[in-house]
Amino acid sequence: MSVSLTFLGGAREVTGSCILVRSESARFLVDCGMFQGGGESDRKNARRMPVPPESIDFVLCTHAHIDHTGLLPKLVRDGFPGPVYCTSATADLLSVMLPDSGHIQEREAEWQSRKRMRGGKRGVTPLYTEEDARAVLPRLFSVRYGEPFSPAPAVSARFLDAGHILGSAIAEVTVQDGGKGKRLVFSGDLGHRGLPIVRDPTPVPGADALVIESTYGNRVHKGMQESVEEFFHAVDDTLRRKGGNVIIPSFAVGRAQDILYLLADLTRKGRLAGITVYIDSPLASEATRITLRHPECFDEETRALYAWTEAHPDALRIVMVKNPEESQALNSIRGGGIIMAGSGMCDAGRIKHHLKHNLWRKECSVVIVGFQAQGTLGRKIVEGAKRVRVLGEDVTVASDVYTIGGLSAHADREDLLAWAGRFEAPPGNVFVAHGEESVSLEFAGTLRGKLGWSAQVPSPGKPLPV
Repeated sequence: MSVSLTFLGGAREVTGSCILVRSESARFLVDCGMFQGGGESDRKNARRMPVPPESIDFVLCTHAHIDHTGLLPKLVRDGFPGPVYCTSATADLLSVMLPDSGHIQEREAEWQSRKRMRGGKRGVTPLYTEEDARAVLPRLFSVRYGEPFSPAPAVSARFLDAGHILGSAIAEVTVQDGGKGKRLVFSGDLGHRGLPIVRDPTPVPGADALVIESTYGNRVHKGMQESVEEFFHAVDDTLRRKGGNVIIPSFAVGRAQDILYLLADLTRKGRLAGITVYIDSPLASEATRITLRHPECFDEETRALYAWTEAHPDALRIVMVKNPEESQALNSIRGGGIIMAGSGMCDAGRIKHHLKHNLWRKECSVVIVGFQAQGTLGRKIVEGAKRVRVLGEDVTVASDVYTIGGLSAHADREDLLAWAGRFEAPPGNVFVAHGEESVSLEFAGTLRGKLGWSAQVPSPGKPLPV
């Protein structure tokens, strides 16, 4: 039996990352992510795994973001009996992220059921529950960066730092094929060079087959310094000149901590003073605490800034919003607040309430600091919609909207090419994934033209030999 890859998600689209690997020695998944972005995503999330979950030997998890891990509870509930391998930081993050996701699934199902039942329709069941999510946690096995491990007979693997978020990893796997070892490399999500807190992605010397992400494979982010200046302007202009609130839809893991880093750094340099940041996300609050427990993932600049904040505890006021009542109280703040809340794509969570109360106010600003998938509320705001639907109401978009791509945790085209360019020889097969279809096709062409690689864009559900 030859080695094959089947892309169950994250092929010709950004979310739902999940790759089924079959070889003569094992059957396993690399990631098991949730699809995000509307009704079609709901249908994909609900469908059955194309192979029996009980036949899967193990899962390799590249990082904690829900579009890479969010269907693990469903996989376990449906019969997967094996281990999930990840880094220690990823395991810690999943211990709070997966139960939070289960809680959201239950709340969304309750809301949808009430709405449907008022119309005489049947209620809906959640994709999975918080209890289902907690059942995943005993399956998590932590592995250090660079440490070889054997998840199955005749399979060896190691994780390398991907520089995307805390604990993010490139998965390097060697499987047996006809008596010979075949090296497979899965980039996961690679980080933007110079990103706060985490180190830059680790180079990989070679691979028989490479799966590389392409989220921003068709564009170049603004330089980090330029992005910081744009972020500073958005905050300073809104608070000091206009007197409104700064609303930041933020992914709880990674982006929220990056924004806190930037605000602390701007305060340390004397450019901002007397600001108050409200973290209206229990998940982001817990992720921030977890981040501080993993200094082994920090770069040198972060260690220095952390030491400064320890020595100046009153320089930046950070309020961790604990419960729905405290969250609702933020609606009465008419100006001077920096409010970070999830979800990062504005499709769920407490950010919807803050958009409802601030999006229509000219003195306020919405600062978009992450990727917005097609079909999401965040994407509509970024693309210049004059009115959007929020919590069942039409809301005018009158606030300033800043989109700061340079703060993205994803590598841009130049970052991707720089990482790929450090391979000592072209990989035998290159599969471009985790990007909108047009972007992945363009980046595959870039790899062929710039590096001479044999790059292709896989179609979902089709087994590909490697």
